[in-house]
Order: sequence, then C-alpha cells, then structure tokens
Amino acid sequence: MTKSELIDRLAALFPQLVAKDADFAVKMILDAMTGALSRGDRIEIRGFGSFALNYRPARTGRNPKSGEKVLVAEKYVPHFKAGKELRERVDLSN
Repeated sequence: MTKSELIDRLAALFPQLVAKDADFAVKMILDAMTGALSRGDRIEIRGFGSFALNYRPARTGRNPKSGEKVLVAEKYVPHFKAGKELRERVDLSN
C-alpha cells in the first residue's frame, strides 16, 4: 500500500474526513515518526510492531561496475520488527 492509497482509504472509511485532512494526518504521523528516528528514539506501536535504528560499522565494499574497492562509511539504518499480533494475523491470512 502506498501513502496515497492509505490517504484514499482513510477518506473512504471516514466520510466526514475530507481528503485534505486525511492527507495532513498521514503526513503528520510520518513526519513525527521520521523525527523520532532521526533523534535516535525507538517507536513502538502496540499490536503492529516497532521501529528502531541498527548501527552498521564502516566496511570495504566493491563498485559493481568496475570491481574496485570502495570505503562505505558507518551509518544507522531504520529497522522494523513486526509485533506478535501482526505476525499472527498475517500467518492466519496465508
């Protein structure tokens, strides 16, 4: 599901909610989540899952086109871990 599909679905489920308001709500939630992760905070949504940052140390990689060695800097990457309820619901639907 894309962000625009989520906005459309929210507007359809809640007819009193104008599409502009649904768009604003989704953007505010995503901005708040982005801000929390950029500050190094952990996000936990009960029944859905949690978002945290994983540290990746510096390493030597390879340029796939030329094969030459390239230094890849250390970085933090977002990581999602599904919650128990989400895992169970997905497992039942398959």
